[in-house]
Amino acid sequence: MFGRRKKKGASGDGDEAEQVAGGIATEDAADTADAEEQPRRVNLPPAPRPDGPWDISEVPGDGTEGRVDLGGILVPGVEGMELRVEVAGDAIVAATVVLHDSAIQLQAFAAPKKEGIWGEVREEIASGITQQGGLVDEVEGPLGWELRAQVPVPLPDGQTGAQLVRFVGVDGPRWFLRGVVSGQGAVNPEKAGLLESIFRETVVVRGEGPMAPRDPIVLKLPNDAQMVPDGVQTEDQGNSRFSGGMGQLERGPEITEVR
Repeated sequence: MFGRRKKKGASGDGDEAEQVAGGIATEDAADTADAEEQPRRVNLPPAPRPDGPWDISEVPGDGTEGRVDLGGILVPGVEGMELRVEVAGDAIVAATVVLHDSAIQLQAFAAPKKEGIWGEVREEIASGITQQGGLVDEVEGPLGWELRAQVPVPLPDGQTGAQLVRFVGVDGPRWFLRGVVSGQGAVNPEKAGLLESIFRETVVVRGEGPMAPRDPIVLKLPNDAQMVPDGVQTEDQGNSRFSGGMGQLERGPEITEVR
């Protein structure tokens, strides 16, 4: 579970009696001590990004060489990938790269100039998942601090399963890039390597205009792509790596929830 980890220590009978008598107060004191020992990773300045993802000011030229231009983000092109977009109202707010049996959703947001938001966002995501009955671990992975979650999902037979998902994020100059890894890339490190490289090589184009923190950086379709709703086939869709719509990706690996 995401959150504080309680310490284990030996205690005698007297200590046990005191814990029983103290009840909630004893547990609260232990929780408080643990919370004080663990550094709080919120409201910190953005960490260095020696391996990306990149701001548009950090790459040569216009950054589009070898990348798909979605306006607010430039996504590396990879052989065999499919690119899907997510629409909110009339705006495109996220892109998902599907590669074989794995996928990563990319979404960029505005952020304060001197303060990262990934630590705070992680806490909010973890809280939301645990409130739904899911499980979350906060770990330091190849892309920095991330969440590895089992998100409750309904199964076709009416039971409840859990989709395995990784939430990764990086704070940049006045922006924040979040990635959601699903499919085999969420459970198999060997399958995740290429998705992690795509995340690192993504370029964020925030723009100079004023934006409120957490506002999504709006995307656009590439010039050579068409919006195709999910379930609609076109003659040349098999030759295109672009498809769009609001449909969900196929569910990733699942496990039956044990209660």
